[in-house]
Amino acid sequence: MAKKGAKGKKPKINPNQPITENTGLDVLAPGPAKAKVEIAFDQPAVLGTLFGEFDQNLVAIENRLGVYIAARGNHIQIEGNAEDVGQARDVLTGLYNRIIQGQEIDEGAVEALIGMAHEPTLDGIIKKDVATPPSVMIRTRKKTIVPRSATQVPYMESLARDDIIFALGPAGTGKTYLAVAQAVSQLITGSVDRLILSRPAVEAGEHLGFLPGDMKDKVDPYLRPLYDALYDTLPAEQVERRIASGEIEIAPLAFMRGRTLADAFVILDEAQNTTPAQMKMFLTRFGMNSRMVVCGDPKQVDLPGGDHKSGLADAVSRLEGVDGISTIRFNAADVVRHPIVGRIVKAYEGPDA
Repeated sequence: MAKKGAKGKKPKINPNQPITENTGLDVLAPGPAKAKVEIAFDQPAVLGTLFGEFDQNLVAIENRLGVYIAARGNHIQIEGNAEDVGQARDVLTGLYNRIIQGQEIDEGAVEALIGMAHEPTLDGIIKKDVATPPSVMIRTRKKTIVPRSATQVPYMESLARDDIIFALGPAGTGKTYLAVAQAVSQLITGSVDRLILSRPAVEAGEHLGFLPGDMKDKVDPYLRPLYDALYDTLPAEQVERRIASGEIEIAPLAFMRGRTLADAFVILDEAQNTTPAQMKMFLTRFGMNSRMVVCGDPKQVDLPGGDHKSGLADAVSRLEGVDGISTIRFNAADVVRHPIVGRIVKAYEGPDA
């Protein structure tokens, strides 16, 4: 029970947001402060999308943040620890704003916003950008892509601005997917003429002759993740047509030798499996009106000799801070696959992953 005579905080109204909010605060001794917040949304027609099928979005927020949510009409009441209630409010407001903007809301978007709200800044303050509409997005033929983690915001800004971008971090953080989406966006708007996707075929030592089939059959197994990202951002018939015309090229790293890649968006995936010589060869292919994105996880090196032989680590150590080159580092908190993937990364790589 609340202490006798305890006063609740006055309701706060933000005129810039399409909601009204009523906040009450109960201080319990010696436990943490308890809070009750009521939010009123002014467009009831979108609440079905906000809540999700069988209220699955509300249930996900309750389970992840440890709060109780009750909905009646266009009003939502949230109860729980004050910090958790604040995070739940930010997530619901963020989802609502995205729906109003016409963006798709799926399970991944809900989990991403929960993750962003649940992650404090270095000062222990909840990130402010959770409840506000994203300031950066990538538009492709099939979808509009918005950031799903805190680090994806500066990464997407860098993809649209810098000449060469190093994206470092664990699987599932969107490094390659967002790079492909930005490349597709620039290809369809005509700011580049070609999209070139590459990765080292480490498992076969880049000697592919013993594999069955023609050259495409030999290298496709290694390049499948790049195809998946393409088909998710372009209609299938456009992917096939652009590959046939040479607008989209998918090739192993060894095929980059001797070329100058001008008017192109070039992506190197799994870059931790390059040698320093291969990385230097790749980076020096850079041509006029081009952009390069180098993606990799420095902790997943498959080269003989381990990570001290990796061309990715060598290049970052030499080039970080050079004008026109940016380095974006993701960690386990930025994983946007199933939440259990982030926990697996932390278990393998430690709490600082």
